[in-house]
Amino acid sequence: MLHVDGSCHCQRIKFKAEVDTSKVSICHCTDCQTMTGAPFRVIVPVAKENFKLLQGQPKTYLKIAESGNRRIQAFCPDCGASIYATSEFNQEVFGLRVGTLSQKAVLVPTKQIWYRSALPWLDQINSIVKFEKQPS
Repeated sequence: MLHVDGSCHCQRIKFKAEVDTSKVSICHCTDCQTMTGAPFRVIVPVAKENFKLLQGQPKTYLKIAESGNRRIQAFCPDCGASIYATSEFNQEVFGLRVGTLSQKAVLVPTKQIWYRSALPWLDQINSIVKFEKQPS
């Protein structure tokens, strides 16, 4: 187990948690692609008793997944950063958004889910030209 801390981009919402590093996953579902504006989302589950909001209160949005599951999406009402998702009916586990965590570099994904929706060019990403910062 790893103690982590995180916040939204504007720092209005801050939290801490204890996560199992072996349960980090990449989700390629089209909902995650649309909601992040990115090709995938990285998630780590955390039990409700191992998650603590330290500051702020997220706004929520109820998403109905392709499977019919009803998922509460929690995000910052100011900057829009996604914090976690949980089931509408069983809020015992939160899917924390790894990008909001200070320790994101050590949370290496161990599996990919909804891979049927993965963008076909992802396996070529290492061959794309790289810049250390925004090129001029």
